[in-house]
Amino acid sequence: MEQWQTVCKQQDLIRNTGVCALVGDEQIAVFYCGRTRALYALSNYDPIGEANVISRGLIGSLEGEAVVASPLYKQHFSLNTGQCLEQPEYQLRTYAVRLKQGDVQLRLS
Repeated sequence: MEQWQTVCKQQDLIRNTGVCALVGDEQIAVFYCGRTRALYALSNYDPIGEANVISRGLIGSLEGEAVVASPLYKQHFSLNTGQCLEQPEYQLRTYAVRLKQGDVQLRLS
């Protein structure tokens, strides 16, 4: 059975910006794309800069791929897969995310 956890309200999200949610002891970056109205959830930990900063990154697209740029060294991570485009040996964990009755929820594994 799927378990979903509410991490914030829809009104807590700002278009084209990330917010950080603490789930257990893990920080998760949640992004809302204003153009497509899509939600994305990734680990907030930047493995290259070794800091919890991904939620502060800028979202956009590169060659049709939705990405977030790390605010530290500007590497681009796919919002869909978590893969780093410049250094493919790095990948962020991704999470299933949904909007349900005004709640932003993450699927727990």
